[in-house]
Amino acid sequence: MATHQSSGNGNFFEDFRPGQVLRHDPARTLTEADQTLYTALFGARFAPQNALPFARGLGFSARPLDDMLVFHIVFGKTVQDISLNAIANLGYADCRFLAPVYPGDTINAVSEVLGMRENQNRESGIVYVRSRGFNQEGREILTYARWVMVRKRDAAAEVPQASVPDLPKAVAPASLVVPATRPPDGDLRKLSGGERWFGDYRKGERFNHADGVTVEEAEHMMATRLYQNNARVHFNAHAERAGRFGKRIVYGGHVISIARAMSFNGLENAWFVAAINAGRHVSPCFGGDTVYAWTEIVDTADLASSPGWGTLRLRTVATKDRECSTFPDKAPDGTFDPSVILELDYWALVPKA
Repeated sequence: MATHQSSGNGNFFEDFRPGQVLRHDPARTLTEADQTLYTALFGARFAPQNALPFARGLGFSARPLDDMLVFHIVFGKTVQDISLNAIANLGYADCRFLAPVYPGDTINAVSEVLGMRENQNRESGIVYVRSRGFNQEGREILTYARWVMVRKRDAAAEVPQASVPDLPKAVAPASLVVPATRPPDGDLRKLSGGERWFGDYRKGERFNHADGVTVEEAEHMMATRLYQNNARVHFNAHAERAGRFGKRIVYGGHVISIARAMSFNGLENAWFVAAINAGRHVSPCFGGDTVYAWTEIVDTADLASSPGWGTLRLRTVATKDRECSTFPDKAPDGTFDPSVILELDYWALVPKA
């Protein structure tokens, strides 16, 4: 009798090895429709990604795609090989956006396993990877590290000795890439939707972004399909009824995009995400939860290589079912307020006045 094997099962923890390189085919051509759907899902209002004349006024050939859309597309391409059998995506580090992506560009991705560590229960382990995205010309557009907890196929399977990579705590401002060819002129500045520029912000300032967005099941499912992120914890409600929470978990990147879109309230001219220093999904988000967000300016830095631009180091905290007027955060012992679902530390580019 012929035997048949199911396909598309992805890799389990024991299938990984440090130094392993994974190419995530097929490539993906992005279009104006992808940006339109992304805007419909999250409502980001930053001027260069919304208005073609504004983008051209900065020197772009077209509207650049939203940075986080590009991140999610590259991330989504890695899921089949890295995190299809994930229990949770745990964090990010050393993420840099290296070149703008335009409608019509074709994106491919490659990952390298940096290290791995089995959990004490031997039923899962943590895999550390470096993923890189490239356009059709072979130009690197994005690089980032992440670590993800992955199930084992067989708890008794032997795995390599634990090895945990040493990842930087933050991206150095000198290594940031400014995508625009020139800062905005006076007439263009009037059209940005905001009046504060780089020199108007101060370290330690906090912004309550005020809006609350309820996550609908249909929207987060549509978003994960847009990114081709087919991790079972997000897609398969039937299987997840027997999981840790008894229901699907909203993709953590969905919360990141909600918080980034909300940050327009107060950070209207923080147009580009240049780097992500660190990110942590503190607790899960589910369909029906309402997300709020607040941001603190952790630091500021001039960019010597791009005199018309500065960068803000931002720490954005997202909560569920709790407004952020009191800025819910960590307790003195380092534990988070129970409402917190995301902590994201990133550099954003802002023109100077």
